Parts: sequence; C-alpha cells; structure tokens
Amino acid sequence: MLTNLYIENIAVIEKSSIDFGSGLNVLTGETGAGKSIIIDSINAILGSRTSKDLIRNGCETAFVSAEFSSPCEKALQTLREYGFDAEDDTVLLQREFSISGKGRCRINGRPTTAAALRAVGVYLINIHGQHESYELMSPELHINYIDKLGGLAEDIASYQTVYKHYRSLKSELDKAKYDDAERERRIELLSYQVNELEQAELCVGEYEELQEQRILIENKEKIASALSEVREFLNGSDETDGAIQSLESACDSISCITDVYQDAETIAERLQNAVYELEDCYNEVTALSEDADSDTGSLEEIEDRIDLIHKLGRKYGATIEEMLDFLEQARKELDYLERYEENRENLVQECKKAYDTAQSLAEALSDKRREVAKRFASEVKAEMSYLDMPNVELVVRQDRCELNSSGCDSIEILISANPGEDPKPVAKIASGGELSRMMLAIKNVLADTDDIDTLIFDEVDTGISGSASQKVGLKLKEVSKSRQVLCVTHQAQIAALADSHFKIAKTVSGGKTYTGVTLLDHEGRKSELARIIGGVEITKATLDYAGELLAQQIDQ
Repeated sequence: MLTNLYIENIAVIEKSSIDFGSGLNVLTGETGAGKSIIIDSINAILGSRTSKDLIRNGCETAFVSAEFSSPCEKALQTLREYGFDAEDDTVLLQREFSISGKGRCRINGRPTTAAALRAVGVYLINIHGQHESYELMSPELHINYIDKLGGLAEDIASYQTVYKHYRSLKSELDKAKYDDAERERRIELLSYQVNELEQAELCVGEYEELQEQRILIENKEKIASALSEVREFLNGSDETDGAIQSLESACDSISCITDVYQDAETIAERLQNAVYELEDCYNEVTALSEDADSDTGSLEEIEDRIDLIHKLGRKYGATIEEMLDFLEQARKELDYLERYEENRENLVQECKKAYDTAQSLAEALSDKRREVAKRFASEVKAEMSYLDMPNVELVVRQDRCELNSSGCDSIEILISANPGEDPKPVAKIASGGELSRMMLAIKNVLADTDDIDTLIFDEVDTGISGSASQKVGLKLKEVSKSRQVLCVTHQAQIAALADSHFKIAKTVSGGKTYTGVTLLDHEGRKSELARIIGGVEITKATLDYAGELLAQQIDQ
C-alpha cells in the first residue's frame, strides 16, 4: 500500500509529506485548496506525462516521491523485469521534472525511465476518477469490463496470436494481387536486373583488390626500379660486391681468430645470422620483383571493371555486399512472380485456414463473454441498487461484428434509471451522479479481479448527496477492509467514515500561496465536517451534527 507521499514545488504545494494508513483515507478541503494536486502528483509518480505548468511559480524544478509497502506479486515481477528488487518489502518511486523539460526518475534510488514507473505503477495504484468516466462514455471500451470480470486474458491472448497470423497472411495476399500487365512488367524488370548482376559476376572484396592492382600498374616502373636497386645493393653486380658478399667476407675474417680469441665467437655468430637474414631479404625482394613483372592485366581493363562496379552501385547498392543482397532478393521475388498462381493458391488456402481458426476461437470467446455479461449486469445492478438506484435496469448488449483484435463482439452497456424506460447507452442518459455511482459499482464488482493494494477514488461523489452519498461512503468503507482506499470527497457523510482524515488547506503569506496537508484528530475532523456541512459559518448545530456523524462512524 502507499505509506508516504512527498511533494515539493508542485503548484501551490511548497513541501508536504503525507503518511497514509491502511483502510479508508479521506482528503477534504475547500474548492481550490489543492486536492487535485495530490492526484496530479500521484499520476506523475506513476509515469504519466507531466507539464512544466505543474511546477510552482518561481521554482526551477519539482519533485515527488511515493513509498509503497508489501507490493503485490505482479508489481514485484515487473520490478525484476526492469532490474530492480523490493528492498525490505518496500518500493520507493521518485520523479523530478524541471522548467527546461528535463527530468529524472528513480526506483529505490537507482535511475530509471518514466516508462518503468508506468509499468510498475499500474500494479501499485488504481486511480478511479475521470478516466473511468471516459471509459463509461466510450462504448468501445466496455468490452474490457467483461473480459476482466471473466478472467479471459489467456483466451484473448490465444485468439490474438492466431488473429495476428491471419492478418499477416491477409496483408501478404493483398500485396500479391497484381494484375497481369503489372506482374509482367515487374517480371521483365526483375529479369533484367538479375541478368545484369549475374553477368557482372561480382565477388566480395573484388573492388578493393582492383584498387590495389590499379595502384601497382600506375607505379610499375617505379616499383621495378626500386626493387632492382635493392637487389643490387644486397647481392652486388659484375663489377662490385653487395652487402651479402661483404658481410660474408667479414664473417670469414673474424672466424679465423675464434679458436684463439674466444670473445670473438659471439660476434661471429651474429655476423653469420645477419648473412642469413640478408639472404632471406634478397630472396623475398626477388619474389616481389617477379610478382611486379607478372601480368596483372591492363590498366584499361581494370578501369573498365571499376567503372562497371560504380555503375551497378548507383542502381543496386553502395557496396558489393549490398548489390549481392539485392540480387538475392530480386531472384526470390522473380521466382515468386513466375510461380504466381501456384503461390497465390497456397497463400489463399493458408489464409483461409488461419481465418477459420481465428473465427472459431472468437466464437468460443464470444460464448464465454455472453455468460460473463449476464453475471456482470446482475452484480453491477445489485451494487447500484444499494447505492440508491433501486429501479435501475442494466443490460449488456452483445452484437456480432467482423473479426478484430478483440474477437467478433461489439459490446455496450445500456442502462435505464427509471421504471418503464428502455435501457439506452450510458452516454445518452446517465447524469453525473448516476455515472459516479455506476463507476463505483463496476469498480466493486471488478475489485477481486486484480491484487492492486491501493485504490484512489477522485471525487466519486460528484452529483450525489444525502442517503446516496452515505451509501457511497459505506461501499468505500467496505472496499477499504481488504485494501487501502484514498478518496477525495466533498461529502461529510463519506468523510465521517474515514480511518484517516486529511485536510487540505490554502494560506497566503508574503504575497505567495501555500497549501498544506494535515492529518486531523477527532476535534479537527469534527470542525472540518461542520465546515463541509455548514459552509463558512459554523454553528453549534453543525458541530453537533458533525459529532453525530463521527459517532456513527465508530459503530460501522
């Protein structure tokens, strides 16, 4: 659960540290005090997109951190996937963002990304607010409720694997629908390209070798002259001795004294080794001379070959490797087009088989959804009836549609809030209060389908009052017995049921606005409930009523 939320320089909050407890945590405050900033801060730490407008005026950076204890197994698994572990069964998420747009994210003190915060955050907190309103008003998203309640994730994954294979084959089949003239034109072009590249008989490394040969031919006389001089210096000529003969003479001279002057033996050996080394050099220079004199082709032939490679390179690739890759692909496409009818028939059969399999899985999934939809409608209706909507009728309309990534179902929730009226789409008839209660009812029905420890209800009491708000509070209280609940509310009946009650208050000092968050004691709660009930003027009657509400909470 969320044990601590620390906020620094976000909107009107300069610094605030909130220690949340288990059970029902309620946040109240006057309009504009900064309740929404708490939710914005939590969204930021969960990796949502942030805006520099959130940063407090006059500040360069903002910072928020959240500490969680005993995260669920899915959260731990996601942490491990990103290379993190829960330390002492605790997870610390931190995020800093700046006016410049740069930001830093951390998990347990180590750098990470906003994507990692999002991936982990979905298993730590579930925020129930305007997003869920959007889901209810968007029929295309209603199918998610049924799938979640039915635990159909594995069925959907199996179907989607086959469906993606079908779509891939269908796309390939669509691309294969050449008309005859276009196909012939493509065959003619590919045949020309393949023939041109095959006739060139390109080899990897050939271009570099040609460059070397061109340099050798262009410098052939210079090379031959230099090598000839080296040979003469080493082996001499008819008129003069070379280095080898001179060194051999030196060897002979010093060898004459080694038997009487032992210190000369080492020098004699070194001179003899030098003779051997020079003889090796002479042999290698001779071989180089022979190579240089050999027929490496004419310069014109080499230039023509290099020009051909350049010409082909402009059409088929910057390197010979790329040109050979082009040739391989062109051969494959040419073979495919030349065997078009045979290939197309095989593809049609494979595509049909994949479609039939996908259709079969989609229909099986649809049957399961139909059963789940009945249970969903019954359970949500019961929840809404408890929340002061006893006459509500709820229907899950399930229509067949073309195969898509979700299957073959089009699902929409229809409701009727009044007797005698036919159920209609939620977006057309639900009021704000009805929508809020419906969201809470759905959340309660789906509560056991995940193991997220912290639920946040952002102004779920919108548009309701009286006994309805009391029942919403009791339902939130019931949910909080099995997991932590945070609730932003304007209703005294809900706030009175809190296990921990936080007041968000705004003050002005030195021309600047400051918002603080305070955990209220019994008397503080009594005063805050009286404010919610009576407004600006707090009377003894409102204080007494607030006291009664708190007394009733103790009995819950």
